[in-house]
Amino acid sequence: MKNENKKLIYIVDDEPDICELLSLNLKKANFNIKTFYDGNTLFENLHNEIPELIILDIMLPDYDGFEICKQLKNNSKTYNIPIIMLTARDTVEDKVLGLEIGADDYITKPFSPKELIARINVQLRQSFNKSITKKLYFADILELDLDKYEVKVNNKKIDLTLTEYKILKLLAERANKVCSRERIIDYISSHEKYIYDRTVDVHIKNLRNKLGTAAALIKNIRGIGYKLITELEYENS
Repeated sequence: MKNENKKLIYIVDDEPDICELLSLNLKKANFNIKTFYDGNTLFENLHNEIPELIILDIMLPDYDGFEICKQLKNNSKTYNIPIIMLTARDTVEDKVLGLEIGADDYITKPFSPKELIARINVQLRQSFNKSITKKLYFADILELDLDKYEVKVNNKKIDLTLTEYKILKLLAERANKVCSRERIIDYISSHEKYIYDRTVDVHIKNLRNKLGTAAALIKNIRGIGYKLITELEYENS
C-alpha cells in the first residue's frame, strides 16, 4: 500500500553499474523503478504497463536509443511519456537530434544524480500539468481545445484540416521547441501516404493563412523546421 503513490520510472541502459546507481538514488527519492537492458524488453513491457517517465540510453545492444525515442513519440499510447536521454554521446549534433525527435531532456554522462532527480521532477510536473490542461493558450490570441479538437483565434473558431490541426497540435505541445520537418512528417504520415519536406511547407503556409493574426506565432527555423512561440515578438520601429 505504501508504494501506490510512488511514480514509476523505467531505466533503459545496458550498463549494470549505471542502472544500479540510478536505481539506488531514485529509490531514495521515493520512485518505483524498473530496469531494462535492451529495447526489446522495454517494448514488451510497455504493452502491459505505462511508466510516468523513461530514462533512456542511446547505445543499446539491439536498438538505437534515438529510434526507441522516435517510436515512442509516434505512438498514441506512449507519446506523452516524458523521455530523458542519459548518454555518453555529448556532441551538439547528438543533443539536437535527440531533442528534435521528441526527447524532453538530454543529459550526458558522467552526471550528477541530484541534478538528474531535479530534472525528473521538472518533467513530471510538466507532464501532470499537461494531463489536467485540456486547453492550450498562446499570446492571448490562440487557443487549442484538445478535447473538442477546436482552434480559436481571438475567440473565433478556425476550421482546419486534420493534417493542419495535427501539425499545430504537435507544435503547441512542444511550444518554443523546434520540430524538424522529419519529426512533423513522422507525426502526420499516419493518414497521408506521401509526405515530403515541401508538403510540410505547404501545410504550414495554409495553416498560417487560416490563423490570421496568430500566424506570427509559427516561426520558420531555416534548414531545420518550425516552432510555435508562446508570445508575439515585436520589432523595434
